[in-house]
Amino acid sequence: MSALTARCVGLLVAAVVLLGAGFRFAYPELTLLGAAAGIAVAYAALTAAWRPRLEVTRSADPDRVARGEAAMMTLTVRNAGRLRAASLVAEDRCGDRSVPVPLLRLRPGRDSTVRYEVPTDRRGVVPVGPLRVTRRDPLGLVTLSRPYGGTVPVWVHPRVHPLNAVPTGAGRSLDGRVDKVPHGSITFDSLREYVVGDELRRVHWRTSARVGELMVRENVDTSLPRIVVLLDNRAVAHPQRVDGVAESFESACEAAASVLVAAYREALPVVLLLVAPEPAGLAAARGDEAAQGPLDRLAAAELADAGDLQPATARLRRERLGDTLVFLTGPGGRDDMGAVGALRAAYPSVVVGVFGATEPAPSGAAGLVVIDAADGAAFAAEWDGVRRW
Repeated sequence: MSALTARCVGLLVAAVVLLGAGFRFAYPELTLLGAAAGIAVAYAALTAAWRPRLEVTRSADPDRVARGEAAMMTLTVRNAGRLRAASLVAEDRCGDRSVPVPLLRLRPGRDSTVRYEVPTDRRGVVPVGPLRVTRRDPLGLVTLSRPYGGTVPVWVHPRVHPLNAVPTGAGRSLDGRVDKVPHGSITFDSLREYVVGDELRRVHWRTSARVGELMVRENVDTSLPRIVVLLDNRAVAHPQRVDGVAESFESACEAAASVLVAAYREALPVVLLLVAPEPAGLAAARGDEAAQGPLDRLAAAELADAGDLQPATARLRRERLGDTLVFLTGPGGRDDMGAVGALRAAYPSVVVGVFGATEPAPSGAAGLVVIDAADGAAFAAEWDGVRRW
């Protein structure tokens, strides 16, 4: 992006006027001054248009953190040119702020490294980059800015509050991880080498003959309890804002992250769903198409003005994704407890977390485990106090 300064515009006008007057009235002095002004503008344009060869690399340490944890960005700028040193004015974009990057007398083949802290005080995806280098001519007539390097996202996950209790649902855990039922399963998963003590009836003879050693079938349990976390990301469910941020939604994200981590800790299957679907191509827009983890999705989750609970509940009823449903909403979602309670036929255990509500849950919440909490920490404390699922 190039820009002509006010001095440059004035000089161009003066050059045109002087050249016109000099030729019109045959004043060589005016013609000389006009030509000098034009040459100065041309020199400034050529100087600013020189594009230095810069190689920009950056790395975040770490690139995924919980809200409030430290994350550092390391930026390295190398002068890949061979002829001249570069003295540039540069700044790196970090979220909504700019970080100055000193590039003074950067000689050919040399590099300059800058480390700075990435703000993690808010949940979200912080885009870092690109580096913007500004070139100015010595006369201050032309300014030209160019981007260098790409953008690296830093994922700020919600805070995780430890949960001691994990719903076991109605499914039998045949391998004994949850309800201490003796091991036993009939679902094939993979093949592994034979070890002393394996039953011969589990030997896969065809594969054993092919590889030259005994191979046995490894089975897995398909009846483990499965938890479904439904996060209400509708704007109507979180109407209250503080400095543009819906604190009830931030608390709901923290509660969702806490349930996910607790389920992972117990090796239980868990699914994260959002009431308002994410826009198509959102991962590519964030700059990291490979980011598909639930905590990454929570980091990037945003409130949607449009959204209806009915499609989400219809899918839950149709697909029966688990046996324990955890619905997390805000003050505006209290009136939807009836629709969530209707899912008890498909989900024997339904837990509803309501954040930021000034009144207790309505009477229509009979049969549901309702947790009224001010924030994620209060939700974790009340969650561990639940005696029935």
